[in-house]
Amino acid sequence: MLTVNELAIKSDTPAHVVRYYVRIGLIQPASQQENGYRLFTLQDAVCIRFVRMAKHLGFTLNEIKQITRHADIGESPCDDVRKIIQHRIQENRAKIEEMIKMQTHMEQALERWKQMPDGVPNGNSICHLIESIESHEDPEHFEAKQ
Repeated sequence: MLTVNELAIKSDTPAHVVRYYVRIGLIQPASQQENGYRLFTLQDAVCIRFVRMAKHLGFTLNEIKQITRHADIGESPCDDVRKIIQHRIQENRAKIEEMIKMQTHMEQALERWKQMPDGVPNGNSICHLIESIESHEDPEHFEAKQ
């Protein structure tokens, strides 16, 4: 049996993360001593390493809980894993496309701004560089992107 600190060492995870995983129900202590120490098994170290691998692949802690629940009752989580990662790939592609659009927009703005003189706020303007975007693009369209 392992204490939180021993489990942290075995799983190469900070003790506060182990405690957090207990708090959210990702792992459960096998027993608790009279002094309040929670005791864990080596299987819990395996579970924590699994959580770290899944997080590295982009799974959320809630998704990981869902996956481990299947495994806990002897069901294959593989179908869920495939669906989740496929959905995440689609989300990432959409985010990448938006980031590319934003990068292009920023580069175009910078090129325009290189030709513009510095300005001083005058009560009607804060920074004419940013405010000049309004004349080149519908501001509502720009706000909707963010």
